[in-house]
Amino acid sequence: MANRKISRALLSVSDKTGLIEFAKGLAAQGVMLISTGGTAKALRDAGLAVSDVSEITQFPEMMDGRVKTLHPNVHGGLLALRDKADHAASMKEHGITGIDLLVCNLYPFEATVARGADFDTTIENIDIGGPAMTRSAAKNHDWVTVVVDVEDYKAVLDEMAANDGATTAGLRRTLAQRAFARTAAYDAAVSNWFAGELEKGGEKTPPRRRSFGGLLRQPLRYGENPHQGAAFYVDGSSRPGVASATQLQGKELSFNNINDTDAAYELVAEFDPKNGAACAIIKHANPCGVALGSSLKDAYLKALACDSVSAFGGVLAFNQKLDGETAEEISKIFTEVIIAPDADEDAKRILSAKKNLRLLTAGALPDPLSPTLTYRSVAGGFLVQTRDNGRITEDKLKLVTKRKPSPQEIKDMLLAFTIGKHVKSNAIIYVKDGSTAGIGAGQMSRVDSARIAAIKAKDAAKIAGWSEPRTVGSSAASEAFFPFPDGLLAVAEAGATAVIQPGGSMNDQKVIDAADEAGLAMVFTGMRHFRH
Repeated sequence: MANRKISRALLSVSDKTGLIEFAKGLAAQGVMLISTGGTAKALRDAGLAVSDVSEITQFPEMMDGRVKTLHPNVHGGLLALRDKADHAASMKEHGITGIDLLVCNLYPFEATVARGADFDTTIENIDIGGPAMTRSAAKNHDWVTVVVDVEDYKAVLDEMAANDGATTAGLRRTLAQRAFARTAAYDAAVSNWFAGELEKGGEKTPPRRRSFGGLLRQPLRYGENPHQGAAFYVDGSSRPGVASATQLQGKELSFNNINDTDAAYELVAEFDPKNGAACAIIKHANPCGVALGSSLKDAYLKALACDSVSAFGGVLAFNQKLDGETAEEISKIFTEVIIAPDADEDAKRILSAKKNLRLLTAGALPDPLSPTLTYRSVAGGFLVQTRDNGRITEDKLKLVTKRKPSPQEIKDMLLAFTIGKHVKSNAIIYVKDGSTAGIGAGQMSRVDSARIAAIKAKDAAKIAGWSEPRTVGSSAASEAFFPFPDGLLAVAEAGATAVIQPGGSMNDQKVIDAADEAGLAMVFTGMRHFRH
């Protein structure tokens, strides 16, 4: 493919960032500008000469702008192979002139969904003509330059300046790939929104086809390990978190940093900031300490005490605005990442001394009850499910033992079970007085998880100089049922006095009998929280 000179450009954009400067650069190169609706007005207001697309189509815009570029004079100008005799003949016969540059970003569908617009408004923000033109131009990239991102304006102008008004084949191919990726991501957003609307209306059958798209947020140096390539993409959704957060300081986030930060923030979002402060400390996507407190500092110190060894080099998440007092405590040990809805000036100043620490503010907490989709790849496909937004309240608990739990045990059980949603299965969590006492995660045996959590609690007691581990007198949660009494007995051996679990095992009665014999209070939730 050769360099192709740009003589005529069609500009039709919703996002007008950088538009005027770009159009002026084109005009300076002698390019004829063609445009539509609001884009044409913006260009004229800037003093630029522009032809309306209706002059090209000889047909007015109609149906509230739904029909304006869907015309042979537009698509013929984009799709024609100028060096092919029959194409050239058709152009001459029908008065079609080639379009050398298409600049088109689409109706803001994703933003419309994100702001919670109603059904009809969202439908009207599905772009039809834009994707059609974009695909036409991208298909014919041998002859046509297509631009869908404002970030590419400069590259086009630079190439035109260096090549007597032409673009190179290499740039056109790159831009064509970006164009097809944009329309694919756009259609994915539309189809997934539609699937969600159908589900709200009672549709139970999964969509026949699923697709997902994303915009590159940043290339990553590597993935989980240095020999793995990786990149971070955002999907344009409104869910606050690591994808929407502003990094205020520190080194570039790594693949593992992003994964751990997401896990931490999703966990801490379980706790409404209006009800008090919460802190979660994450290591390798598992919590090593979670606590509620009278302040962020109090919650942090309680969470840290659960496993201060594992917390070294961990990720911290808070459900309230980070303050200087808490930042002062955090700065005493090495921390990789901190994420919170916001941070005050004292916190920023104190943490600025830690040059490698990444401080992120997300603006808000994600809604833990929203049924957003999660997905992961498998060989030859991918799995899709709604986010685990299940939540158990006190009125849903079923008492199955002779002894009733105390009010504090109930609070601690519910906290432990909520945390269990975010711990890799098999999981056992001990909680005492609003903070974790021990966490056992990711074991093949639930008994092993119970014992590991108890060992961690004993280690924490030695470090803190406590007379006994905080599992003594704690409430314990199992994120799935105990298949046999041995797991429950391990929990009792650690000193727990109350247990919360889903129930549903064939051996439930044996487990209940073991709990009664040990003097434990136990409740069933009827809901499990596997996390693999």
